[in-house]
This record gives sequence, structure tokens and C-alpha cells, in this order.
Amino acid sequence: MTNEWSLDVLYSGLDDPKFAADQEKLDGLIDRLIALANEWAAQDYPDVTEMLKRMVTLREELELTASTLMEYLMLSQSVDTTNAQLSSAIGVIEAKLARVSKASVMLDKRVAASGDLDEYIAGVPLLKEYEFYLKNIQKSASHMLSDDAEEMAAQMNLTGGSAWSKLSDFLTSTVPVSYDGRTVNLSEIRNLSSNPDRAVRQAAYEAELAAYPKIADSMAFALNNIKSQVMMLCRKRGYASPLDMTLEQSNMKRETLDAMLGAMREYMPKFHEYMQAKAKILGVGDALAWFDLNAPVGKNSRTFTKEEAREYLINSFSAFSPDMAEMMNRAFEESWIDFDPHAGKVGGAFCSGLMAVKESRVLTNFDGSFDSVDTLAHELGHAYHNLHTCEHRPLNQDYCMQVAETASTFNETHIMLKAIAEAQGEEKMALLDSFLGNTNQVICDIYSRFLFESAVFDRCQDQFLMADDLKEIMLNAQKEAYGSGLNPEYLHPYMWVCKSHYYSENLSFYNFPYAFGALFAMGLYTQYRKEGQEFVPKYQKLLNATPVHTVEEVAAMAGIDITGKEFWEESLQSFAQLIDEFVALAK
Repeated sequence: MTNEWSLDVLYSGLDDPKFAADQEKLDGLIDRLIALANEWAAQDYPDVTEMLKRMVTLREELELTASTLMEYLMLSQSVDTTNAQLSSAIGVIEAKLARVSKASVMLDKRVAASGDLDEYIAGVPLLKEYEFYLKNIQKSASHMLSDDAEEMAAQMNLTGGSAWSKLSDFLTSTVPVSYDGRTVNLSEIRNLSSNPDRAVRQAAYEAELAAYPKIADSMAFALNNIKSQVMMLCRKRGYASPLDMTLEQSNMKRETLDAMLGAMREYMPKFHEYMQAKAKILGVGDALAWFDLNAPVGKNSRTFTKEEAREYLINSFSAFSPDMAEMMNRAFEESWIDFDPHAGKVGGAFCSGLMAVKESRVLTNFDGSFDSVDTLAHELGHAYHNLHTCEHRPLNQDYCMQVAETASTFNETHIMLKAIAEAQGEEKMALLDSFLGNTNQVICDIYSRFLFESAVFDRCQDQFLMADDLKEIMLNAQKEAYGSGLNPEYLHPYMWVCKSHYYSENLSFYNFPYAFGALFAMGLYTQYRKEGQEFVPKYQKLLNATPVHTVEEVAAMAGIDITGKEFWEESLQSFAQLIDEFVALAK
């Protein structure tokens, strides 16, 4: 087991002959796709079935080649953000891919104009596998711009939204933070939020806030320009709002989101009660300061080496599913994981699938705590999801962001509830607090992020939002979401700076999927507890189905109706019971 991941399964470096060969191959595939688009456009009565087969076959090759190149470059850059060679190489590939945008729109429009797709799909196994994919193209055709406009939008994005997004990553990964007489990075300082010493937590919080003004204006420019670009394209494409665009593109109904958010608002006082109880345990008054949110309570001083984390995870999941345990073992054994924080490495954690080799890579900033083990369980849940979707053809492996957090949060639920059930006394208190603290983040904090992003989209239409404006919007969102649980004197006005999700020009509102994942996972886990091993094949089937069904259809496979509040209220009630248990232990 190594401390760093290995990407050699893709390329050994930028000087790998295969890297150059794949770039050349990508050029050829792009040329062929452009030629196909022109050929189809020139024919009045083409053989549609044949054209569809040629299109998806060519797009499969293009997807595999492009994803391999970009996965290698983006993963390499995530641990070395100051590497100019990587940034340059990413720009080269993005420029190549921008060439294909016009042809892609031309092809999608021809698919949309083909009429009844069932007529062409029937009896053709390849096209039948792509039924959901092709019908989604047909559904979204009304939002496409002209061929030339789509090409121009893709080209301009390279020096527009995409460039602003890269700037935000660079700034947050390199901003120096002065702490305790030395200079550290944001990942290191934010990791101190769970330090048992309140003085350390507060000093780290103050050092973090003091660092943000160095980059706040630049980040404000990035955020304004990204959101303005999204708004402009949203209007041009005929969507009612960026939220409506996000929901339609991710195959989720607005009534599902409204039902979930409505249930969350009803149960937020319960989470405020949890925070108030924790404040009393810590002796800090009737509400928590921001730097007390992750403060440990109880006694769970156990730390883990990386090898111990591996053993703990494999033992915890072996009883659930052997294929999960086997995959986790491979992740540790075959260098899928990059563990340690360092300068130039992005903060937080993520999992990225490697489509061409049917593996995943996990980035984390491991510090040996139980929370770090929990984070590994979360990210390896994403890898498990990838394991069950990689059986699909290349164009059928991308699942929407709502269900993207299902397997990861299911893993967290499994490991935490198992640990809580086995613990007693102070250790039980510590584990309950850890689980509820994380849930508090995906209910209260995620709701505050949803409120913030909604307000930014509303206001950036008419004004440029300076750093002070964004701070005010964030504070108002936090006050509404956290309510009486947080001390208003100690909030976090710069949370808009350190959360990278706000800075994606292609993916807006990547906040509520975390709440969806937590609540959906709790509902699924409740079923697992009732059904035992009979549930596991259903769960695997559900994960496999996520790229080729709507969110509501996926839930229905588990017998769940997510368009009404009842399911969400039942899941939240499960958390409410844990809060009652925590409050009772606190007394």
C-alpha cells in the first residue's frame, strides 16, 4: 500500500508515447464525427438506423479516448495545482473537444428530428441499449442553440466559465494561511475544525477567515462571471431558470425537490435542538459557534493508521457484500487512493471513475481520525457505484448528480450506525455526534448553500456582487438554515469561497444532491435492516440502473415514491430519533 495513487494504468507521464498517440487518435475521431454530422445533414432521406449506429459507435470511441486523457490530466492536477505543464495540456485537450461541439449539436438535432425512435431502435441491440440516451437527446433538443452558436459557446467557455473555474481552484489551493507562526494551506487549517482544544479550533477559524480577503475579490469575479454565463445560456436555451435547467438535465421532477426541501424545513428545528444540546455539553452557551460545529464530544480518541483504516473498512463491509469488501481491498492494494494533504493539493475529498479501465481513484486528506475513515467509506461508496455502472456501454455510464451521493452516503450510514450500535457511554456519544454532525451539514448547511446559490442567481442578473455582497448573502442563508442552533456572532461569511461546487460552469446547484443522498440512503438502509441480504441484489440493481432511468424510476425500483413528502419525512424521523438519543445521553 502506498500513500499516493498511481495513474500508470492510464499513462506514465506527459512524455508517455501513449499520451501523444491518444491525442492524435482524439483528433482523428473528432474529424470523423464532424464528417458524419455533415454527411447526415446533407441527406434528405438517410437510413436513420444506420446513422444512429454509426453515431453512437463513434461517440463511444471518442468518449473513451477523451475521458482517459482528461481523467489523467485532471487527477494529476488535483495533487499538483501549480504545475504549468498540466494546465497547458488540459487547455490543449479542451480546445480539441471544443471543435466537436457544432457537430454534436448537428447530430443531436438530426436525432431529435428523426420522429419515432422506437421504429429505428427495434431489433437493433446496440440502439436498444441506448434507448434512454437517445430519447434524452430528443427531449432536450428544444433547448439547443443554432449549430454555429453552440460552437461559439463552447469555444468562448474556454476563456470564460472554464477559465474562471480553474482560477478558483488555483486560488483556494495556494492561498497561504498564517497560523501559529507558520504558513499552512486551507486543507490543513480546515482539518483543525475537529481539534478537541477549543482554543485551537477558534485560532484556526480566525486564521482561515483572515486568509480569505487575500483572494475574496478574485473569487467574487470568478463567481459572478460563471453565474452570469450560466444565466445567459439558460435564457438562450429557453429554460425558466438555472434550477429548472439543472432538474431537467438530471432527470428529476421539481415536485420531488419541493417535497424533499419541504420536509427538511419541517425538521430543521430538530437539528437546531441537536446543536443546542451539543453547545450545552461543550459549555459554550445555548448555541454553537461555527468553530464548535465539528468539536468532538464524548470520548472517541481512537486514531487509525492507513493500514488500520483498510482493515476496519473491509471488516465492516464484508457482511454487507463481498464484492464491496473486495473492491475496497483493491483500492488500498492497487494504489487507488491519494491520502496525505500537502501544498498544491486540492482540499476535501472526491472519487473519480476511470472509464477505460473500470477502476476509480480517490483523493482524500487523511488525518487518522475516525472522520477520515468515514470519508474513505464515503468516497469508496462512489467507487462501488462506479463498479456497478461500468457494466454499461460508455455513453451509458454517467448518472445524474441527485443519485451520485446515494452509494457514498449509504456507506457512511452503514459504517456509522454499525459503530454506534456497538459502542457504549462516551464512545457512543462521540459516534452519535459525528454522525449527526455530518447529517447536520447535509441538512442545515446544504440548505444554506441552496439558499445562497438561489440568491446569487437572482441578484447577479441586475448587479455585480462584490465580496461584501456575497458575504452578506451567505450570512443570511446561514442564519435561516441554522436558526437558533448557531451563535450569529460566529458564522462563516466566506463559505462561498471554499466550496468548489459553486464554481462549475456546467453544473449548478450541486448542493441539494447531498441532502437527497443522505435521506435516500437512510430510507434504503432502513429497508436493508428489514430485509437483510435479500436487499443487497436490489440495491446493486438500483445502482446499476441510475444512468439509464429517471431519479423517480430508480427510487420506484426500491418501492419508494419520492414525489411526496412521506418518504422524506420517514427518513428525517430516523435522524430525529438519533437526535433524541443524543439529547438523552447529553443529559
